[in-house]
Amino acid sequence: MKNVAVLGTGYVGLVSGTCFAEIGNTVYCVDIDKEKIDILNSGKLPIYEPGLDALVKKNVDAGRLFFTTDFDDAVKKSDIIFICVGTPPRENGEADLSYVENAARRIAEVSTTPKIVVEKSTVPVETGARIRQVLEQYNPHNVKFSVVSNPEFLREGTAVEDFLKPDRVVIGTDDLEARRQLQELYAPLNCKILFTDIKSSEIIKHASNSFLATKISFINAVANICEKTGADIEMVAEGMGLDRRIGRNFLNAGLGYGGFCFPKDVDAFINISRKIGYDFRLLQEVQNINRERREMFVEKVGEALWILKGKKIGVLGLAFKPNTDDMRFAPSETIINYLQKQGARVRAFDPAAMARAKKVLNGIEYCDSAMEVVKDAEALLILTEWDEFKGLDLDKVKSEMKNPLIIDGRNLFDPVQMKEKGFRYVCLGRNCN
Repeated sequence: MKNVAVLGTGYVGLVSGTCFAEIGNTVYCVDIDKEKIDILNSGKLPIYEPGLDALVKKNVDAGRLFFTTDFDDAVKKSDIIFICVGTPPRENGEADLSYVENAARRIAEVSTTPKIVVEKSTVPVETGARIRQVLEQYNPHNVKFSVVSNPEFLREGTAVEDFLKPDRVVIGTDDLEARRQLQELYAPLNCKILFTDIKSSEIIKHASNSFLATKISFINAVANICEKTGADIEMVAEGMGLDRRIGRNFLNAGLGYGGFCFPKDVDAFINISRKIGYDFRLLQEVQNINRERREMFVEKVGEALWILKGKKIGVLGLAFKPNTDDMRFAPSETIINYLQKQGARVRAFDPAAMARAKKVLNGIEYCDSAMEVVKDAEALLILTEWDEFKGLDLDKVKSEMKNPLIIDGRNLFDPVQMKEKGFRYVCLGRNCN
């Protein structure tokens, strides 16, 4: 099998490196953050991702997976190097590619044998050409470098399964030997491999995420129509989803998309389009609808409670989606900040994201369980659709609340059942009266 270096141990790098080891390769995961590497070498993980901890332990114990800050050593030992460093958004929406450039430069400076350099971080089109330019410019040993684009399609919460059982693997390269090596690397996954040129591969990632974001904003816009007409968005989404051309995934009305990838990639794709002279107005409206969802939700809270000052409000769910601890661009941050500005007293619980939430949300009471949040609450807001919230004992919830009001940003419950149980239930895109 292959010797692989993975530069960066964030969500993409850590999952990818671990899974490459799982399919039989020797993998060196590199990070400049010594604290993060120390955590990994102690047997713990710096992120929450279901199933990843067991897989890391298994492959470390098998001698296939290593975590190190020694960049030079990892690069020299590897034939294929994946760049999985961060590409955070700048204020103007452009991706900050400084980490990518730095990684490419150091690869060029320390390599003494031929390397395949793979951009796996989400980058704008034409980044591959820039990486090749850097590799050639800082190449004291006249090493042959091949550049490949291999975008990731991992979803937080299901990232391990997404890697090991992918819909497809996209490989962009004009180098036949690099194509052969990457084909061999991914062969154990037994999946469709699409070979493209580098530029097409780079656009595929931005186009895919932007389309999914569009799908989410579309169903949220339809939810607005359903509320005004008395239709039920769940039935509408089901009817749409049965059409094989559309599909049911990403047709869940709610608080809009969050996390790091969708907001960043939509911003970046708009910016990429603008730079080449195309005004991508459709994606601009996708952003507008997504922003409005949170504004509309806080309006619902205000309408339901009238006066927020001094009210005890419970919040269930802080992460941007279930099965992750990621708080980046999470709707909860916007909504809780609004409640606090209005003088509300907020208590919150999330099964995985509490530690990260405490870094961005101050002045709220963090609870150890959902039922602790519920006690004496004058309203309960559901902001993340964790399975354990779906299974709450609603009779007990009602008995513990000061006022049986649930404002559900994720449509977890049946409005008829909630009414029968004596709740005042506010949901999205459905007749909840």
